[in-house]
Amino acid sequence: MAQYLALRDYAYIVLLDVVDGLPQGKALDLAQSAPVLGYDSALTGTNAYEETGDSDIVVITSGIARKPGMSRDDLLRTNMGIVRSVTEQAVRNSPNAIFIVVSNPLDAMCHVAFAAAGLPRERVIGMAGVLDSARFRAFIAEATDVSVEDVSAMVLGGHGDTMVPISRYSTVAGVPITDILEPEQVKALEERTASGGAEIVALLKTGSAYQAPGASVVEMIDSILLDKRRILPCSVYLQGEFGIDGLFVGVPVKLGHGGVRQIIPLSLLPEETAALQQSAAAVKDLVDTMARLASNGEPDA
Repeated sequence: MAQYLALRDYAYIVLLDVVDGLPQGKALDLAQSAPVLGYDSALTGTNAYEETGDSDIVVITSGIARKPGMSRDDLLRTNMGIVRSVTEQAVRNSPNAIFIVVSNPLDAMCHVAFAAAGLPRERVIGMAGVLDSARFRAFIAEATDVSVEDVSAMVLGGHGDTMVPISRYSTVAGVPITDILEPEQVKALEERTASGGAEIVALLKTGSAYQAPGASVVEMIDSILLDKRRILPCSVYLQGEFGIDGLFVGVPVKLGHGGVRQIIPLSLLPEETAALQQSAAAVKDLVDTMARLASNGEPDA
């Protein structure tokens, strides 16, 4: 993400990590690539939140990946503590920032950041649907043998197995893919999109996707800082929209100055609404689990 953002040449980028020397080394490496790639973006690496002070945007990627033998509750407990601590320290130094959450489990971590930050819902946003839609677009372009530039896609819901690719709103040169591909082909693309991250993890054996998630965050940052008002699917706190209340769920939003400027309504078929409600229920299950873990003691930071 820092590399892609540096190429934009409009941001002062600060990398922060708890490991001494790691962000400093990464920032120095990126700075030394600037003469070759031709950008003048300022880059700093630090272990101190004070150096991130007065940021316009804070991107939270902190957290651990699930390890062998680790339960979902263990993962939630650990990442709850990490995301809460990071958010509290970041908002203390950048009270006017917009927060973009990338840490997993994404929608649940948005709830943690939202509660810790105490900011309006327009300024806490989860990066999920942008990535999922990018994967859907890549698969559609491959299946239809066209440029990705002529493909648009829409993926709603939580960032996980229950995400909801909306094929009727996914098009090739404006034509819905449901009019181009056979139903079984569409179904296969939807299923591959839902397991897009797992497919990469299975291939890599160790590690996970970095390039596409990083590019997806930068697309959001572009729209916010440059006030482009792009319509992008993001995880936002819903208050009755789409029949969902009190949960972070992926829906199309207009991003610009101030963060979320508008939640865009969609006309969904009954089966699409049911799938979105099912996805929201999966998010609620995570939120309820976090509440139970918190009631049994403070999560580990």
